[in-house]
Order: sequence, then C-alpha cells, then structure tokens
Amino acid sequence: MRKRQENMVVLYFARNQVEPYVEIVTVKDSKRSMSPCNSVESEPESEYQETEDALPVLKHESQLLDDYHLQKLAAHMPPKSQCYPWQLVYSTAIHGTSLRTLYRNMAGLDSPVLLVIKDMHKKVFGAFCSDPLRVSKYFYGTGETFLFSFSPDFQHYRWSGENSYFVSGNWESLQIGGGGGCFALWLDADLYHGASFSCPTFHNAPLSTHEDFTVLDVEVWTVPI
Repeated sequence: MRKRQENMVVLYFARNQVEPYVEIVTVKDSKRSMSPCNSVESEPESEYQETEDALPVLKHESQLLDDYHLQKLAAHMPPKSQCYPWQLVYSTAIHGTSLRTLYRNMAGLDSPVLLVIKDMHKKVFGAFCSDPLRVSKYFYGTGETFLFSFSPDFQHYRWSGENSYFVSGNWESLQIGGGGGCFALWLDADLYHGASFSCPTFHNAPLSTHEDFTVLDVEVWTVPI
C-alpha cells in the first residue's frame, strides 16, 4: 500500500481493495464542512475543537456579514444553528426600507432570526432573536435572545434575567430589550432612524457609537435549529 499523503482523509476501505478511498480536504473546506450535526456520538477532543471554528453556510450572499462576523456570532448561537443554511428573508438592499415588509416576509416562519444592522458610521450590530419578528401586543421571546456589536471588537450581551422584555413590534417601530424607559435597540417604521441605549434586559452598552443613529442597511436571516 502506498504511503498516504498528509492532506488526505481515508473515508473507507473497499472490500478486496488494496487502496483506500480518499478525499483531499483543505483547511478552508474543513471549517465549513465540520458541524455539530455530525451523527457520530463521540469524537476525539481535537476534532471537537475544530468545529468551534466552523462557519455557518449562507444560502444567499450577505452585504453585511463576512467570515469574521459569522465566526464570532456562531460561537454564541445554539449549536444546531450550523446544521442548516441560513436564509436571507429580508434585506433593505433587495426589499426596500419598510418595517411592514420586514414583518410580512417573516409571516409563517417558526425559527430564530438574526437581525443585522449597519449604520451610517459603518458600525455593524444587531440581535439574535429566539422568535421571528412580528407585530405583537406584548413582549415575546426567550432567554436565548442576545445582542451583539462589532465596534470594532466583538461584544455580545446575554439575557440578564432582570426582566423578560425581549422583543416587541408594532407598525410604527420595532423594540428589543427594555426597562426604565429605554430600549436596547429601536427602529422606526422606515428602518431609517434607530436608537440604542443601555437597558436592564441585557445590561448592555449602546450597540452603536451613537445612541441615536441613521440606518444604512438591514438584513434579517432565518437560523433553523
């Protein structure tokens, strides 16, 4: 049997065959293919460590997220979020600037969503929401909801447990987090004006470099789990 090259992975030995079936795997490909959805119950620790760097697969091209953003976000999301491709359900670049359209595009969905915002100062921030964004009379969501920002270093803010003001939406605005008269994230009906303040729900710092900001782009991704 010939000596196996270092960049080859043996998939199986065919019966009565001397040579194994091999596949050449590059480092970049392995990061995207390794997944917590693997059906093997137990794996060596070194292989598990590699999955931490696995990047989610986007079914559509993102104007706001690059590999660095995806790696940081995926590390704080439910592990199964990497099992299926993320789908773009709303983008201001495609669908225009309308909160009403954002709600309409998510009608009938039953999966978490990732809200990503870029402001006029080119800062990227947003929220992972346990439920699709919708019009609601009361706040909804679970403690899986969290906030994030890249300004430029990655920061994330999990549920503090102080209250359950996760997400609330109406036709005039979208609010995430609350308490004390402040929202962690607020967007108007035209998805043009926004605001971000510290609030008890997440004990967060303002997500943008300015508490009141102007929106440049918005994307919402469904994250099947």
